[in-house]
Amino acid sequence: MSDIVKNYRQRIIEIIEPMVSDEGMEIVDVECLRMKTRWLVRLFIDKEGGVTLADCTNVSHEVGDLLDIYDIPPGPYTLEVSSPGLDRPLARDKDFIRYKGSKVRVRLTGKIEGIRNFRGTLEDFLEENGEKVIILTVDGKKYRIPKESVAKANLEYEP
Repeated sequence: MSDIVKNYRQRIIEIIEPMVSDEGMEIVDVECLRMKTRWLVRLFIDKEGGVTLADCTNVSHEVGDLLDIYDIPPGPYTLEVSSPGLDRPLARDKDFIRYKGSKVRVRLTGKIEGIRNFRGTLEDFLEENGEKVIILTVDGKKYRIPKESVAKANLEYEP
């Protein structure tokens, strides 16, 4: 993820988080993607008992107004608001802590021991020497993955 995209993502979270909180919901994740002619902003929200279509519609209108006022991202954009779904993204520290023991998929920005995509059990999330580390067990082997190396992480749906 480029620095520009990271900055837009962080700025969007700062702008909309108070409004989403006031609605009794939380931001699970925000994705900013630069498409050919416009930006795509994906917002995943959740609340106790799950979000409804009406919740998504309401938040979409309010977030759209805020993004327009602040012109973040600049220029045309498409806004998608949805629940995190069964394959919920894990982005915040508290997500990794909350879902310890769960099956997850993790894609890295680079490789660790020649592997970029992991599928295993989230054993732990901790901070060591100022670095946040995800402990993942894959086929009986433990991997220590720096959180900053994670491009994307999701819960693995287990029927």
